Amino acid sequence: MNLVLVLNSGSSSLKFALFEAAEGCSPEALPVVLRGQISGLGASPRWQLEAGLGRPAEERSLSFIGDSSDDQQGAALTHLLDWLEAEVGWQHLSAVGHRVVHGGARYREATRIDATILDELESLSPLAPLHQPHCLAPVRTLAERRPDLVQVASFDTAFHADQPALAQRYALPQRFHDDGMRRYGFHGLSYDYVNRQLTRELGGQPGARVVVAHLGSGASLCAIAEGRSIASSMGFTALDGLMMGTRSGSLDPGLVLHLIQQRGMSATEVERLLYRDAGLLGVSGISADMRELLTSRSPSAQLAVELFVYRIVREIGSLAAALEGLDHLVFTAGIGERADPVRAAIVDGCRWLGARLDAAANRVHATSIAGAESRIGLWVLATDEAQMIAWQTQELLVSRSGR
Repeated sequence: MNLVLVLNSGSSSLKFALFEAAEGCSPEALPVVLRGQISGLGASPRWQLEAGLGRPAEERSLSFIGDSSDDQQGAALTHLLDWLEAEVGWQHLSAVGHRVVHGGARYREATRIDATILDELESLSPLAPLHQPHCLAPVRTLAERRPDLVQVASFDTAFHADQPALAQRYALPQRFHDDGMRRYGFHGLSYDYVNRQLTRELGGQPGARVVVAHLGSGASLCAIAEGRSIASSMGFTALDGLMMGTRSGSLDPGLVLHLIQQRGMSATEVERLLYRDAGLLGVSGISADMRELLTSRSPSAQLAVELFVYRIVREIGSLAAALEGLDHLVFTAGIGERADPVRAAIVDGCRWLGARLDAAANRVHATSIAGAESRIGLWVLATDEAQMIAWQTQELLVSRSGR
């Protein structure tokens, strides 16, 4: 069996999946061998494995040395690699695909990683300080442990790399733009996958004017015209745009200056506020979990949900303007796929665009949730970044082999 391993490493979890290499198939058709994750890093690590390789699903606690998430992340990777060696065998792995958040201006497609490229990707860490180091840590560990194993980076920024120049530009002097201070956009692996799913639902033709709402603990919107990203709510960092689980989303830059100059907060304190203590958690004072907020009777929980929806509806209006109209609105990711009250509120806010909901279809999370009188398509499509990474990794291997 020829397998591709996918790793998605974050600050509190290490997600992994094995796929059977199968040339000539679409991303969603790539056979899944198993999936799992080590979650709770920095707190109470847990091993979670879906059924696969003839084994039942399992979940259990793990004991790692080290109190910080960084310490436990390294221990989690070692645990996973030891398990894979014993249960799968390295001889069956043809490559490892990694989700890498930031590719900068240079990396516009999946890329095989060598020592030079790894150094270049690590130099981008200031652009995504809470994401990039975690994405790349497994690459270096694997390079030391299995130096002959092919490793491939799939970038969250790549899908947006060909956006129009105006969509990427900030109103700053040219030298800053030349130094890479531009709008990049993120969640590109998700958007690429979902765009392909929508194209299939539309009979093989990409939608002319589409907004995809990737709504999870991280949230963003993307305007897609004929299969191509033309604008995104996220910009230079994954902090921009929509309100998120613990991230603030867009702020007046003057507010950040005020916190530093008038409130005396350090850059580190402001970073923590905007990345970890804001968003749904900050507004509600209760939780970053939308499920908990939707069941809470607290006025602050209700306010957090209403603000989340309001910001999304406003940004949809902005992207509809960039598209010069809207034909389809797609919901994906954890909140987008499972929180039907949130979808209903967003669609209601988009009535001016001709959006009308089929309430019964929405309650059961149907693929199409547009009412008969809706002038635009309304969709709920599951995303799968791991499938996209595995497919990109395989395609790169095939292209390099000359087949």
